[in-house]
Amino acid sequence: MKKGYPRFFLLPGLILLVAIIIFPLLFTIRVTFSNWNVSQSGLNFIGGENWSEMARDTRYWGSLLRLFYLSFLTVAIQYALGFAIALFAWRGIAARRFFRVLWLIPMMTTPSLMAIIWRSIFTEDIGALNGILSRVGLDPVNWLTESGPANVAITIAEVWQWTPFMFLILLAGLLSLPKEPFMAAAIDGASAWKTFARVTFPMMAPISIGAIMIRLIDASKIFDSVFTMTRGGPGNATETPAAYIFQRSLQDFQIAYGSTLALMYLILAILTLTIIGKVFARLSKPRGI
Repeated sequence: MKKGYPRFFLLPGLILLVAIIIFPLLFTIRVTFSNWNVSQSGLNFIGGENWSEMARDTRYWGSLLRLFYLSFLTVAIQYALGFAIALFAWRGIAARRFFRVLWLIPMMTTPSLMAIIWRSIFTEDIGALNGILSRVGLDPVNWLTESGPANVAITIAEVWQWTPFMFLILLAGLLSLPKEPFMAAAIDGASAWKTFARVTFPMMAPISIGAIMIRLIDASKIFDSVFTMTRGGPGNATETPAAYIFQRSLQDFQIAYGSTLALMYLILAILTLTIIGKVFARLSKPRGI
């Protein structure tokens, strides 16, 4: 009895886990097999009709492909810029304490507010960016009403907001690196580029993978910038699964179908991120192990 007594301390955690994760998940699964909407509030069983409709929903699958492209592109740019800025701060630029705080400002601001700011910058008629283009003799761009420029605008907003996160994690990793390998590289006469390629970058691999995975998980939920800046438009050119699920569930009031889309979205996100994590783990494993 005494040996099992400490297990009772796990009970509050288990109850909380069931209350906030397992029960909502099971309820969502049940909802996907019903016709629950604004006019049908019950959980009448309709079989796999929602799943069949989802399989034929090209708009949904298109939004998933768009999210896959957008999340990987933005995270890759965030990693490259974050690493570059972290290296400058690590090497000791002038007033680096001031710049560290300055670079973190975008991350400390809510995504919706940042999206509003970027929307005002990219607005075709009175936006600051088109004003600059006009002053240098270039034609204005329809940033938010054309497919290509709209995706560029979303990418810029996402990169600007979340590059500081990469910077913060990577700078902490750089500051934790031991000095001995760098001293050995200097004694051997290695150039700055060789030192980075053969010492800094390999030693930063575990931290880099962790930062990339965290950002990919967060990027898989892109919604604020899309909804605020373009509403998924023009047409469906910038629509992500989160924006589409929001529309079908809370604007069209098709709760059951929206739950089906959300559940499939969750399944695909878990599978994709698990595969990516395993690939990264294998790539970061030292050779010969």
